[in-house]
Amino acid sequence: MGRGTLRIYLGAAPGVGKTYAMLAEAHRRVERGTDCVVALVEHHDRPRTEVMLHGLEQIPRSEIDYRSAVFTEMDVDAVLERAPAVALVDELAHTNVPGSRNAKRWQDVEELLKAGIDVISTVNIQHLESLGDVVESITGVRQQETVPDEVVRRADQIELVDMSPQALRRRMAHGNIYQPDKLDAALSNYFRPGNLTALRELALLWTADRVDEYLQQYRGEHNIRTTWQARERIVVGLTGGPEGRTLIRRASRMAAKGSGSEILAVYIARSDGLTSASPKELAVQRTLVEDVGGTFHHVIGDDIPAALLEFARGVNATQIVLGSSRRKTWQYIYGPGVGATVARESGPDLDVHIVTHEEVAKGRGLPIARGARLGRARIVSGWLVGVAGPVLLSLLLRSLENGPGLANDVLLFLFLTVAAALLGGLRPALASAAVGVMLLNYWFTPPTQTLTVQDPENFVAIVIFFAVAVAVSSVVDLAARRTHQAARLRAESEILSFLAGSVLRGETALDALLERVRETFAMESVALLERASDVDPWTCAGFVGPAPVARPDDADVDMPVGDNMALALSGRVLPAEDRRVLGAFAAQAAVVVDRQRLVSEADRARRLAEGNRIRTALLAAVSHDLRTPLAGIKAAVSSLRSDDVAWSPEDEAELLEGIEDGADRLDHLVGNLLDMSRLQTGTVTPLIREIDLDEVVPMALGGVPEGSVDLDIPETLPMVAVDPGLLERVVANVVENAVKYSPGGEPIAVAASALGERVELRVVDRGRGVPDEAKERIFEPFQRYGDAPRGVGVGLGLAVSRGFAEAMGGTLDAEDTPGGGLTMVLTLTAAPGREPAQDRAVLPAEATP
Repeated sequence: MGRGTLRIYLGAAPGVGKTYAMLAEAHRRVERGTDCVVALVEHHDRPRTEVMLHGLEQIPRSEIDYRSAVFTEMDVDAVLERAPAVALVDELAHTNVPGSRNAKRWQDVEELLKAGIDVISTVNIQHLESLGDVVESITGVRQQETVPDEVVRRADQIELVDMSPQALRRRMAHGNIYQPDKLDAALSNYFRPGNLTALRELALLWTADRVDEYLQQYRGEHNIRTTWQARERIVVGLTGGPEGRTLIRRASRMAAKGSGSEILAVYIARSDGLTSASPKELAVQRTLVEDVGGTFHHVIGDDIPAALLEFARGVNATQIVLGSSRRKTWQYIYGPGVGATVARESGPDLDVHIVTHEEVAKGRGLPIARGARLGRARIVSGWLVGVAGPVLLSLLLRSLENGPGLANDVLLFLFLTVAAALLGGLRPALASAAVGVMLLNYWFTPPTQTLTVQDPENFVAIVIFFAVAVAVSSVVDLAARRTHQAARLRAESEILSFLAGSVLRGETALDALLERVRETFAMESVALLERASDVDPWTCAGFVGPAPVARPDDADVDMPVGDNMALALSGRVLPAEDRRVLGAFAAQAAVVVDRQRLVSEADRARRLAEGNRIRTALLAAVSHDLRTPLAGIKAAVSSLRSDDVAWSPEDEAELLEGIEDGADRLDHLVGNLLDMSRLQTGTVTPLIREIDLDEVVPMALGGVPEGSVDLDIPETLPMVAVDPGLLERVVANVVENAVKYSPGGEPIAVAASALGERVELRVVDRGRGVPDEAKERIFEPFQRYGDAPRGVGVGLGLAVSRGFAEAMGGTLDAEDTPGGGLTMVLTLTAAPGREPAQDRAVLPAEATP
C-alpha cells in the first residue's frame, strides 16, 4: 500500500474560508463517488461552515479526561479502522490534549498518510514555525501552536485561500466569524488592516517560494535547460564600470512595465582575483540595485559569456541587459566581445538587450602598474642565492670526479637563477644568469679555465642558457609582482568599499572613521585639524589615540583637505603609494564634519521655522479664541455692575455662570498653551512609576458630562509605567475631544486591553470621522478638523496629548471606527513583573491553544 497524498489549504488569516473551501472540496469528491469522511472539523459556531458539514460522514471523536474536564480529539484508531479514501482533518497545527495518541495533530495526519489514506487539511500562515517571531512582531500575539515548515512543504498540493483585509473585516462585521460580543475587540486588536495586510503578504511570498521550488524541481527532474517565461526575470551584466548605473536603471524601467518582474544584477570576476573593476563603483551599483528592488550577485568565472549565460539559465531568466562595449575599434582584434558572444549563444529563450551609454568606445583602460615591495631580507637572500650560489655550486661540481655533464650543469645553474628571481626579484636573477654564464664558460666548457669556447654547440648552449634564464626570471618576477599587486589592490578595495558604504549609509561618526584610519595605517594617533583662514590657528575637530598633534607640520604624515583642513597622523612615515587611500579617508572625514554641521544647522532652522509658525498661530489664536471668552466675561461683568437695570436673581445667576464658563475656557486654553510651550522647549520631564489604569482614567473624566462615557477597564490588566499626571492630561484631552465630536446623546467608549508588553487604551466615538490624509494633521499644533466650530479651542489638545504620550515612551494614533467614527489609540508600556492574564488579549479562535 502506497503513501497517501496530503492537500493543504493555507490561509492568510483566520476567517478567510479555509475550512469552508475544504468542505466544499469534500462535497465535490463525494458527488464523484469518492469515499470521503470528516475525521475532525472545527466550525467554531460559524453557521455557514456548520451547514457545509451536512451530508458528510463524520467519525466520532475520542473523549479524553484531563484535569477534571473532558476534551475531544480526533480518533486516529477509528479513522484507520474505517480506512476511507479521503479524510478531512482541520487545523493541522493543533496541539492535542495530554494523554492523546500523539502530541501534535500533524503527527496524527502522518499516521493516516502512512496507512495510504489521502488527507485534506488546513493551516494558517502564522502557525508556520519559521514565521513565529515575525508574526509576533506584527500582531503582538505569540502563536503557541505551530507546525514545522517541512511538514507543510512536503504536502503534495498547497492551495492559498486569500481575501483582502477590507473584505475580511466586512465579513467579521456581518457576524460570520465571531460572536457580536467579541467583534469590536477583535477588529481593534488582531484584525487591524495593517496586521491583515502583513499576514497576507507573508502568505503570498511563502506560497510563491513554494511554487518556485516546484518549478525548479520539475525542470531538474526533466533536465529542462530552456527558459520558461512564467515570470519576467531580468539579469543585468555588470563590469564594475561607470555604465553599470545606466544598465540598472534601464532594467528597472523594463521591470516596471510588467507586474511581478524581478531584477538580478550579476558581476562576474575571474578566478585569479585580478580585475580592473572599481570596488567603489561596484558598491554604489550594489546599493542602486537594492534601491530598485533587485538583488546583487557575485559569480566567479574565467569565461565571462559562458558564466553569464549559465547564471541566467540557472535562475530561469527571460532577459539579459548588457552595455555596449567600451572597446576601441582596434581592440576587436582580440575577439567579438562579451555582448556579441552572449547574443549569439543565448538561443531563442533568452532576449539580450544591448544598451548604449556614454562610455561606448572610450576604452577600458589598463590598471596602473605597481612595483612589488619586497622586504630587505628577501632582497639580500636573492642576491646571495644569485651571486654566491653559482660560486658554491661550481666548487661543489669541481670537487666531483665525474661531473653530471654540461647539460645537467646548465639545469642546476638555471635552478639557482629561478630561485634568485623568486626571492629577490629580477635584478638578482639577471646577476645570477650573468655569473652562471661566466662560471659555466670558465670551469665546465672545454677548453676549461679559459673564456674561450671551442665547440660551437657549447657556445649555443651557453647562449640559450642565458636567454632562458633571463626569460624565466622575467616571468617569475612578473608573477611575484602581480601576486603582490593583487593582495594590495584587494586590501585597498576593502578599504574603499568601507568608505563607499559609510557614505551611502550616511554614517556621521567622526571618531569611528578616525579610529579606522589609525588601525589601517598602524598609527599612534590621528587628528583632523581645521582653521578658519590661512592666518588663523589650527583647531582640532576630532582625534583618536594619545597625544594628537596641534599642527600639520608636527605630524609624521599630513594629508591636506582643501585649503583649511588637514588629516594629521603620528607614528611613522607612510610610503607614497599609501597616500591615495589616505586621501580617500581624509576626504570622507571632511564630508562627515560638513554633514554634522549641516544636520545641526538644519535642526536649528527647523526649530526656528517651527517657532515662527507657532508664534504666528498663537497670535491668530489670541486674536480670536482668547478674546472671545474675555469679551463674554467683560460683557457679563459690565452688565452686573450696571445701575440702570434691575437684574433678577435668575439673570444674575445666568451672568455669573457665563463668567465662570468663560474663565474655565480661558484656563483650559492657557493650560494647553503652557503645555505646548514646555513640549517645544523640551522641559517636560516625566516621573515614571508603575500604576494601574483604573486609578488614573476615572479621574480624567471629570470634565465631561455624566453618562457620556462607557468605561471598560479590566481589573486583570497589567500595571503601566507612566507619569500619572501626564497620563491624566492625555486621557482628559482625548476624551473631551471625542465627546465634542460624538453625536448628541450617544456615549463614547473607553476600553483598555493588553497586547504582549503593551497596554492599549482606545477612545471610540461614532462621529463623522477623519479622512486618512488628515489623520496625522490633527495632531499638529493649532490644527482643527474642518467641522469644528469656532471658539471651542485653539487646536492644541491632541498635539499636547501626543507630545505627553511620546514623552512617557508611548504613542497616540488615530484609526477609523468600524461602522463610522474615529478611534484614538493610546499605547503604553506595560510595567514588568505582573503578567497579563491569558484571556486578556483577544486572539482568533484558530490561534489559541
